[in-house]
Amino acid sequence: MTQRTFRAQTPLQALVVEQALLLARQLEQTADDAPDGQVLARVEALAVPAARELARQAVQATLQAQAERAEKKGAPAAAVHADGGCGTRARPAETS
Repeated sequence: MTQRTFRAQTPLQALVVEQALLLARQLEQTADDAPDGQVLARVEALAVPAARELARQAVQATLQAQAERAEKKGAPAAAVHADGGCGTRARPAETS
């Protein structure tokens, strides 16, 4: 067996690496345990929902970390609209 060392620089990276390694072990075990002719079906049945769950957890952790960083920085003084206007002033009435 090949040994490798992985270094995660963030909690998100650690989560993804740990979950991916767990999934790999489960896939290998499922493939080993599956009867002839059923390997693909059984591995796929495990892999698809597990990969979806891993992606969901990664997205959730990413958004949570981003929200925590934003809270530490503090909220912006005023909302800014896409047109560049500030959310604290009334817009002047348009004339024709």
